[in-house]
Amino acid sequence: MPSMFERTSKNITKEIGDEDLRPVKSFLSATKIHQFSLLLKRKPRSQFWEEPENPTEVSLMHILEPISSVPEPVKKGPFLLHDAAVLKQKAGVSVNSGVEVSGEATESYDDTLQYQIVTIPLPTWTELQKRKVLDPEPSFLKQCRETGVDLYVVTETVELLNSPVLQETSSVKISGLFSLVWNTFVKGEGAGERPKVREKKLTLQKGMVMAYKRKQLVFTENGWEIYHISDDDKQKTFPEDIKFRIMHSEGEEKQFMQAYMEEIPSVLPIEFKHLQEEVSQQMEALAQLTKGVQDALFHNIPAMLGDREALQELMDMLEQEPLGHLSGPGGTILNELRKDSSYPPVNPKYPILYLLEAIMVLSDIQHDLLAQSKEKRILLHQRELVRSILEPNLSYPWNIPFTLKPELLAPLQGEGLAITYGLLEECGLKMQLDSPRSTWDLEAKKPLSALYGILSMLQQLAEA
Repeated sequence: MPSMFERTSKNITKEIGDEDLRPVKSFLSATKIHQFSLLLKRKPRSQFWEEPENPTEVSLMHILEPISSVPEPVKKGPFLLHDAAVLKQKAGVSVNSGVEVSGEATESYDDTLQYQIVTIPLPTWTELQKRKVLDPEPSFLKQCRETGVDLYVVTETVELLNSPVLQETSSVKISGLFSLVWNTFVKGEGAGERPKVREKKLTLQKGMVMAYKRKQLVFTENGWEIYHISDDDKQKTFPEDIKFRIMHSEGEEKQFMQAYMEEIPSVLPIEFKHLQEEVSQQMEALAQLTKGVQDALFHNIPAMLGDREALQELMDMLEQEPLGHLSGPGGTILNELRKDSSYPPVNPKYPILYLLEAIMVLSDIQHDLLAQSKEKRILLHQRELVRSILEPNLSYPWNIPFTLKPELLAPLQGEGLAITYGLLEECGLKMQLDSPRSTWDLEAKKPLSALYGILSMLQQLAEA
């Protein structure tokens, strides 16, 4: 299940009903996104998933020549959304995996949000484009240009007009050996019959952005443009610089960038064997890292799974030359990388960045479930289960039912089964604890492929 904040942002986005509107997925991002904010999106290292755009502290106004006053947006509202639900679920079947399940769970929430929709009209954009980019070029743009990232501008926001307190109550009545997917806070297996109740509260700030629209920022010979019509992400923010960077790159970096360029016009492969080959290449590169680096990755990346910002900072430091500096678990990984100056045939940063990018695709709930999976040593069993779903279904262009194999569910006893179902459910699959049946959803392709890559690489680190 999503976090309270993500559940609320998705519900308000669904209620508004605009397909171009994107729900903000984390509390931290909601404090960073504003009108004219620049969002950063790195070039993908996989053909099967891509890291979502990340809010920066930089605004479009920071990189353009100053004007006397900031353009006034158009505000629609206020609107009121009262969102309440009571969800009940019962389970009492073994799902052919030796798990004794008997119990009932109830989850409820009741939220009231006042909000407005803030947008920038087209005439304002026309006037803005008369302004030139600052000269000399801001260092932020220079770094983005050198690393080949893409930038997007926030053009519309859904902002809170009140400071609502989100409340969520979950209760589980346990009988026998029981653990629920949608109540992963129930640690361990209960015996007998006893209720477990959990209450959560989260206060949101007035002005916080719950959803947004964004359009790509593209620099041209004559200045800059906002791509208002196209939203297919096929353009490049710095299109004139990609071939230049390839010509002036050397060795493995040049080979990586040439391969990336070759992939741009191609249709994404949908066969599982292509995903398997891609992940296997990264695992081979991972195997060439020193024992110290492998140990640092296995122990410290799971320790960072509760902190999305720390994971992002590690990615930022890895992309610097020389490597940047951090404290905490990320710093430990960077320090181990510095100890070995003799790089193997593939730069050790590449498989690490590949793993981190895959992790960033998943939700915060999945990060917590992955950390639990490592502790319970069920990564291998989870990987084989995910593989059994992807291999026959990845190429299907429609939603179809499928059945999980009982022999793959059997090793995932009790809470391990609940954790695994939670991971799959968060990918977009419709899982039922009392049945091995589910439905393949096209929206699950990217997160499920990322999950396969993560489980494969973490299991390899565990074995090493």
